[in-house]
This record gives sequence, C-alpha cells and structure tokens, in this order.
Amino acid sequence: MWFKNLTLFDLEDEWTLPPAQLEERLAKHPLQPCAAMALESLGWLSPRDNGALVEHQEKHFLITLGHEQKLLPSSVINDVAKEKAEEFEAARGFKPGRKQMRDFKERATVELLPRAFARRRKVHAWVDTGNKRIVVDASSLARAEIVIEQLRDALGHLAVVPPYVDPSPRSTLTQWLEAGRAPQPFALGDECELTTTDNEKSVVRYLRHSLDSEQIQRHLKEGMSVSRLGLQWRDRLSLVVDEKLQLKRVAFLEVDETAEADNELDADQQFEADFAVMTGELSQLLNDLFVAFGGSK
Repeated sequence: MWFKNLTLFDLEDEWTLPPAQLEERLAKHPLQPCAAMALESLGWLSPRDNGALVEHQEKHFLITLGHEQKLLPSSVINDVAKEKAEEFEAARGFKPGRKQMRDFKERATVELLPRAFARRRKVHAWVDTGNKRIVVDASSLARAEIVIEQLRDALGHLAVVPPYVDPSPRSTLTQWLEAGRAPQPFALGDECELTTTDNEKSVVRYLRHSLDSEQIQRHLKEGMSVSRLGLQWRDRLSLVVDEKLQLKRVAFLEVDETAEADNELDADQQFEADFAVMTGELSQLLNDLFVAFGGSK
C-alpha cells in the first residue's frame, strides 16, 4: 500500500470537508465499466475494496481513482483498415486515397471498440490536511493531474498549485552534487541525471555509481546541471528527487525488524497499520525535504 512515487500539490485553502461528506461527493462519481463505444472510463473506487471510498486516520485521507481503458492497438486497426482498402481496390480498380484510408481506420475503430478488452488501473491519492497538500502515487505528472481534475469535478472546487521553492530544485540539487553532500537528514544516493540547458538537451545518467567521481564533477564544471538525484533519508528510505520536486522509487533501505509481528495482523489491521506508518514517515520526509530546499515546512 506504500506510495512508490510522489507527485505533490499544495492546497491553497484549508481542507474543511469531513470524511463523510467527501465520501458522499465521490460516491456520485463511481467508476463505471467502459461503454461499448467509449475508449476509457474514470471514477472513484474503494482503496481497499471494502466499499468505502475514503480511508481516514486523523488528518489523513486516502482515496483511489479508477481508470478503465480499452485495449485497441493501432496495429489491429491498421490490419482491418488494410482489408477494407483491399476490398475497395478490388471493387473500384484503384487504391484508396489518404482521406479514404482515414475513413477506413475510423470505421475499423468503431467496429472493434465493442469487442476490445478493458484494462483497469488504480491511482491512489493521499490528502494531508495538516500540511495542506495532496500527494498522488504517480510517476507521471499528467496522470497525477487527471486525479486532481477528477477530484475537483467531484468537489466542485479545488484550488491547488505545484510546490514552489527558491532557488529552483535544479539549482539546489546541482549545488548538493557539486559539494558532494546533501544537508542533514539527507545523504547522496548512487544515481543522478545531468542535462544541459542548450538546444541539444544532452543527457548523462549514472546508475549504481559513486557520485563523488571526477567525471561527474567535470560534467558540472562544463555547464551541466542536475535534473534528477538519488538520496537517502535518515538511513530509513531511499528515493530519487527530480527538478520538478517529484519523488520516485521511494523505498525502505532495509526490512523493518517488526515485520514478523505484523504477520499476526489481519488484512484490515495491516492496511490501517501500513497507512499510519506511511503517512507518518512520508509527512516527515516531505517536511524535511522542503526545509532542505529552503522552505519552511
């Protein structure tokens, strides 16, 4: 249940909606199976498949957006359109033009959609009302913004902004790598991505590599800067932070010694325990991160 990727949004207003009312709003927009002629469907699901659309502990809410999408590969559409083109040529004596081929592809899509398989995905979002932020478990900003848009539709109003720090994350990450250290309670990890800001957009990536190498320092002196940097936090978590303040591949550095005790919990108890630990750890991680970047949280 732990979030692996964190895309952050700051709430501009205090969150005042209680869990019961949030549940009512989301219940009006449940995920429905894709209609026969629809490519996709979006709606809210129960985070732990127990019927409840909102899980909450104190000031933390967990919600889940479902996304059902028809699987209709372009190669299949092209094959059907090709068959139609061959029938056209056999009947007319000449090959169809570009406009006719576009029409064939559109007709093929219409014919195939009702028979296409649907894939369902879940995207979790955590509303941290105490810190006035929403965290979406998505590595893609576009996918995270879909969750925000659907939540805004359900609530009627939701004012959020991307997190802001000054100087820019790219500048700060570059300073850390140049210095060979990150401010406490962070430490440099074993990966980074360096890019140029010119038109060529050159990229150099280091994975499972010592970050204090002379080669990396030479790239920095030549004008490259850090767009992504691996970090460790309090010797408990590893993560990668990028120039947009997105966190990716968040993971424990080692297995918790209490894992055996957790095995005695039932599924509901385990879910609640995981949610409590996750929100506690990640809240502290994010607050430390913003302080390290020059913020006040």
